[in-house]
Amino acid sequence: MKQIFNHPGKKEDRRRLRNNLTPAEATLWKMLKNKQLEGKRFKRQVSVGHYIVDFYCPSEKLVVELDGDGHFSSIGYEYDLHRDKYLNSVGLKVIRFENEDVFQCPMGVLDKIKEVFI
Repeated sequence: MKQIFNHPGKKEDRRRLRNNLTPAEATLWKMLKNKQLEGKRFKRQVSVGHYIVDFYCPSEKLVVELDGDGHFSSIGYEYDLHRDKYLNSVGLKVIRFENEDVFQCPMGVLDKIKEVFI
């Protein structure tokens, strides 16, 4: 079976993204790391196929994506649609939040993530 998670060819891209989190990603990561949310382990900047997802919870097969300005165009919307379709096809659930949600209602974001847990 072909490796779909953390392909070695994406290692440098993953590292670069982890070292340059957006403010929204850094804020959410502070709330997810070290199994702070219901004891679930989250990873950040994981490659799945040729995509790199913001956050991934292996036990829940859950991808959490944060969307900034680039996602709110027709091109961004189409890209996200294809990306989510691929992620769903490999058995992953995807939940998306706008960056502003993390700042304006962080507990609401965490509650919505918990609602998706198996």
